[in-house]
Amino acid sequence: MILVLTDRQKSILQIIIRDYTRTGMPVGSKALASEFPTHVSSATVRNDMAALESKGLITKTHFSSGRVPSIEGYRYYVDNLVEPDPLDDSAEDLIKSSFNSEFNRIDEIIQESAKVLSDLTSYMALTFNPESGDNVTLGGFRLVKLDDRQVMAIIVTNTGHVVNKIFRLANVSSEQLETIVNIINTELVGKPLKQVLDKLKFDIPMLMTKYIQTPEGFLKIFGEMLNEAGRDKVHVDGELNLLRFVERQDVDRLKPLYNLLGTEDTVQKIINTKSNDVQVRIGGELRNDLLKDYSIITGTYDLNEYGHGVIAVIGPTRMPYSKVIGIVGALREELTKKLLGYYDDDQDS
Repeated sequence: MILVLTDRQKSILQIIIRDYTRTGMPVGSKALASEFPTHVSSATVRNDMAALESKGLITKTHFSSGRVPSIEGYRYYVDNLVEPDPLDDSAEDLIKSSFNSEFNRIDEIIQESAKVLSDLTSYMALTFNPESGDNVTLGGFRLVKLDDRQVMAIIVTNTGHVVNKIFRLANVSSEQLETIVNIINTELVGKPLKQVLDKLKFDIPMLMTKYIQTPEGFLKIFGEMLNEAGRDKVHVDGELNLLRFVERQDVDRLKPLYNLLGTEDTVQKIINTKSNDVQVRIGGELRNDLLKDYSIITGTYDLNEYGHGVIAVIGPTRMPYSKVIGIVGALREELTKKLLGYYDDDQDS
């Protein structure tokens, strides 16, 4: 259903959202009437508030005659009325100074962007490495013998993602392990992870049989490590900021939420977005009861042939959307420039 509001009703909704965001208190008709440059009576404002309430955009609280925005009110506001705020000078300076640092790996840049996003918004921030594709290659492989039965395998990607795993591999000498390492590094290093996984199925097993009686177990573990290395890595900052928006007696309710957001696979499903624009999802739209009082704002950064990733902010539904949308939009642009510059420098070196 398309909602049609008068200009004054739009203004009233904007003021209610602005004041409720600032104070957390319901907004009454008298306060609203004083906001208009020409005289508007409280009775007229009450009529408009009644119209907004009948459309489901604002709601009355049980302890006050004022009104607060509903989830539908926030949705209408974000879709039709919000204008992203430009960054102020201090925010621009923070982004520039943070990205002017020296970085050795993609991971470090993405982690720094999470910190900047959290610092600028005062909310929880999550940033994702560029999605895996042909741009993520195997950078190195090692096997370390721990004892007669246990070996540690270590793989590193060109993006700096390190994965290690301890497993059983009996009756293999240190010299044989070194030979296996040399084979894998010679055959697979520098190749995209998807291509490495294909070679594990067809080419590498025949080479391994000289050194491992049954190489299937080892190759299965190696494949699992490659899949883990290829996942979009999540960087988190500002988790404790969520504590600022709950009453002391409700702090225990945050534990299940922290558990939810502490699982990478779950976070990826929640944050997953197909939009190339800055996207806002509010309350029930997140389809998880633990997130019904929260909003998530995401921005996708596009690195052309190097893939794309996502930055995200999690905060209360009562957040200053104009400010946060502006920050997410500006940061994703600066992050895109920084990462493209990093890839270009890496190719030149």
